[in-house]
Amino acid sequence: MPTKLLFYLLLYPLSLLPMRVLYGLAYLFYLVANYLVGYRKKVIINNLTKSFPEKSKQELRRIQRRYYHHLAQLAAEMLKMLTMSRKMLCNRYYCRNAELVNYYFEQGKSVILMSSHYNNWEWMVLSLEEQFLHHGIGIGKANSNKVFELLINRARTRYGTEVVFADTVRDTFQHYESQHIPAAYMMLGDQSPNNIDKSYKTWFLHQPSGLIYGAEYFAKKYDLPVFYYQVIKDKTGYYHIDMELITENPQGTAYGEIIEKYVQLLEKTIRQKPEYWLWSHRRWKRKVRIC
Repeated sequence: MPTKLLFYLLLYPLSLLPMRVLYGLAYLFYLVANYLVGYRKKVIINNLTKSFPEKSKQELRRIQRRYYHHLAQLAAEMLKMLTMSRKMLCNRYYCRNAELVNYYFEQGKSVILMSSHYNNWEWMVLSLEEQFLHHGIGIGKANSNKVFELLINRARTRYGTEVVFADTVRDTFQHYESQHIPAAYMMLGDQSPNNIDKSYKTWFLHQPSGLIYGAEYFAKKYDLPVFYYQVIKDKTGYYHIDMELITENPQGTAYGEIIEKYVQLLEKTIRQKPEYWLWSHRRWKRKVRIC
């Protein structure tokens, strides 16, 4: 009940406000998070220090401040997601080379879209069905608050995207691939895996890391082309997506080759504008040993 009250009496009404007002509130949130509270400051500084050992303390603090500002704006954009119109969404968030993905729809093939918690990933979930000809499916981790998860997924899926989690992902692939329904499976591969023993282990941002292997596993099992997509901020509240093909022949790749290519592309993205990645996430909370 408290979650529903919070959602309908506070979050939903706030979402109806114009973006300029929400960004004004976000700036206040930025000031509090950066100068008063220091939201997850130790986690952020630790992640940045280990990821960029070549940068000075001054450079890292600059990234930290910019990250707080980005995080505040991201919170405003996620809030707006609850009520934003289809027209507003498509005007602010679009794929610049969607034809690369749509080509496989015309061939009757599903695709896997790999990315990360970089820039605004939630608007990608909301707009997935709008961006491509495929049926859009967002695959993610379940929220511990089931009531909030139900409410937020109603907003995420209202334009046609389907959202599934780990406990149903195998059945989802089996259903769409056995029925020959071309789907675009959106998979964010930068999350901390629940089971390190089943993860793919490699170096990511100078640190031994466990990567979720699911994207490569399903690509090889069903012979699906794999894309990496980068979300690029054009200006505040406006983004475009760039697609890059990782492989169209996953069954011809060596073990880990797809994940390694993904990591290379993601590192390149992060290094270009590091403030847009989710540094407050405890990405390396589980120790990984690489033999």
